[in-house]
Amino acid sequence: MKRVYERRQLILFVASTLLLLGGGVAWLIDLPSVAALCWDVGTVAGLVASVVWTAGAVRRRQPTVDIIAVLALAGALAIDEPFAGAMVTVMLASGQLLEARAAARARRELSLLLELAPRTAHRRTGSGVVDVAVDEITRGDLVLVGSGEVVPVDGRLVTEALLDEAAMTGEPLPVERGPGEEVRSGVVNAGAPLDLVATATSAESTYAGLVRLVEQAQARSAPFVRTADRLAVYFVPLTLLLAIGAWVASADPVRAVAVLVVATPCPLLLAAPIAFMSGLSQAARRGVVVKGGGALERLAVGRVMLFDKTGTLTAGRPAVANVVTANSQIGPDDLLRLAASLDQVSPHVLATAIVTAAVNRGLGLQMPEDVVEEHGYGVRGRVGPHEVQLGKASWIVPGEPPAWVRQVRRRADLDGSVTVFAAVDGAPAGAFLLEDSIRPDAPRMVRALRAAGISRIVLVTGDRADIAETVGRIVGVDAVLADRDPAEKLAAIQVERRSAATIMVGDGVNDAPALAAADVGVALAARGATASSEAADVVLTVDRIDALADAILIAQRSKRIALQAVVVGMGLSLAAMAAAAAGQLPPAVGAVLQEGIDVLAIGIALRAVLPGKVHTVTVDASDLAHARRLKVQHDATLAVVEQIRTVADGLSTQSRDLAPTRALMGRLEAELLPHERADEEVLVPLVARALGTTAATAGLSRTHAEIEHQIGRLRRLLGDLHADVRPEDVIELRRLLYGLYAVLRLHNAMETEGAFSLIPAAELSGEPDSDHKTPGLRRGRRRLTATRRHNR
Repeated sequence: MKRVYERRQLILFVASTLLLLGGGVAWLIDLPSVAALCWDVGTVAGLVASVVWTAGAVRRRQPTVDIIAVLALAGALAIDEPFAGAMVTVMLASGQLLEARAAARARRELSLLLELAPRTAHRRTGSGVVDVAVDEITRGDLVLVGSGEVVPVDGRLVTEALLDEAAMTGEPLPVERGPGEEVRSGVVNAGAPLDLVATATSAESTYAGLVRLVEQAQARSAPFVRTADRLAVYFVPLTLLLAIGAWVASADPVRAVAVLVVATPCPLLLAAPIAFMSGLSQAARRGVVVKGGGALERLAVGRVMLFDKTGTLTAGRPAVANVVTANSQIGPDDLLRLAASLDQVSPHVLATAIVTAAVNRGLGLQMPEDVVEEHGYGVRGRVGPHEVQLGKASWIVPGEPPAWVRQVRRRADLDGSVTVFAAVDGAPAGAFLLEDSIRPDAPRMVRALRAAGISRIVLVTGDRADIAETVGRIVGVDAVLADRDPAEKLAAIQVERRSAATIMVGDGVNDAPALAAADVGVALAARGATASSEAADVVLTVDRIDALADAILIAQRSKRIALQAVVVGMGLSLAAMAAAAAGQLPPAVGAVLQEGIDVLAIGIALRAVLPGKVHTVTVDASDLAHARRLKVQHDATLAVVEQIRTVADGLSTQSRDLAPTRALMGRLEAELLPHERADEEVLVPLVARALGTTAATAGLSRTHAEIEHQIGRLRRLLGDLHADVRPEDVIELRRLLYGLYAVLRLHNAMETEGAFSLIPAAELSGEPDSDHKTPGLRRGRRRLTATRRHNR
């Protein structure tokens, strides 16, 4: 129906323009009767269209200013001013067409997702591949996705895949992903057929949720637009009074027609909506779905931002922070390889984190056999010649827990981590500590929000106070409200609303009431839309929360441009009406001037379509390959960093065995130092170019120098120690190692936040440049998205 309406407006615009131009040509070649006929036909066409629009508004019981156009066109015919009437018709047609096109542009950005909705899926069974309705797919099903097909449900890849994620993320280039990586429904298989294990049903998957969001995101009028509509209604009696007054005062009906012809509420009726719809389009292009002009305007005036913690300021999914081994029989990498191989086919929410860690370290995984899920305990199966078990400590290490288990539990409690214990061939082998890390772009996003005008930022969460305080301190919020249930979150929002307009950001089901209560609710749906997305006014479909600061800037710019268009357009219109009433502006000239005013106002409004200032940093394409290579190396060195702590923990003044320390020293010189030097040589200048300043990279350079200095001290100390190792030498070694570990942890956090967070994850997940491998470093794979945090 909307396309039919747009087509009709196009036909009216083309016909009226041709009649106006045809009349102009006839007048130039001295055929005044033909010119008058063309213009009269154009005027009648405009009059008929205006009457239809007015009648439609009356039927819908909506106020309308089209009555001015009806009177102006009828008056032009009555006083024999066909050119003025034809110009008014072109103005009306062009305004209607521009409005229809702007609305269609905004809808097109939001409706792209709807065109790809999958209906069927190919499920692998023991007897082959069976086509079923996508609603019949359940968790754990093995699904085949053919070349060119849309991934029907969220799942974990079993095979290599080349995916076109443009419809979901806007990323224009296909992305390669490997076995074990998460893939979202709605992306297109751009390579060979792939297999995946379903981790969600169709209704729970990302794509279905986003379709529901698009259906909600029909452009509703902003308060500013509704105010403009109301002012436009008052414009009607003002125009009529001025026209009648000019006629009575001068006894000249031409002046009344001139007032009617030049009177244009177009800046109110068209320019303001066009600016807001253009803002919706710009936001959607950046992965931010805003549910109507009202939400966009409220986003522009928000001054207090409240964040939930999990999934917003933190990643919202567990990641392996450390691998602890029970003895020296199995090393951390071997234990991780065996566990990840088993978890490849597990639908458990923690499985992705373990597979991710192994893939990032470049460990070769095997397909497991005889896999059995022991519900409530864990999973077991065979990986090559080994029997592997993963699960709870009570299942893996029954009875009185040994010292290493107590140590793991203590660290997990202090750090707010979750644990997965592992056994190999029936013997406890170690444990994995998993934590929900702070998003690397969160601190920069908070700074960007303050630059965009947000005056107060509050973290409100149901998590423990100590964990919440740590997150709040790192990202830089003004206040932390911890241990809050949904009702208490609502109360906190009500308190903040007393001082300023509030924006609430969350991603969980328990955030839905708070999102609905705030002036603007913002939900993160990059990993799947939930009840929070349904309740929110704004939905981020990209996994970058700094897009929120961009959306606020877009909203503020759209409102500012709408106001400029209205003030300039209506100011000129009122001045022209006064001139027409005074007899200084004949109808024909007034019609041309009116068209110019409308075009100017709409042109001002259409500036909102153009990209404005945003906080997202753009990295040159030539730098992306270097960034990808360095990110792979960065991930590979994380295991070396954790080995420093393991070696320091194992140093004893009794045995004084320095063999593990000397082995560690070899890895530091062969793997870690070359990477840090490459960072200083390549990454630091890359970040400086992206930010346009070297000030932001000073900290990275300083920590690079400190790392080199501390490793040099460790090298000299080991060189001085031979057969006669004293207890104080072991203590000094331990001190050096713990110091180096602390510096590296801080440096890696700075590097992730200050450098790698500037580059979209989709870009970092590309294939590393094969011409730039560093010896001694294994090649990692790409990022994995998502799971929620649970204990196993």
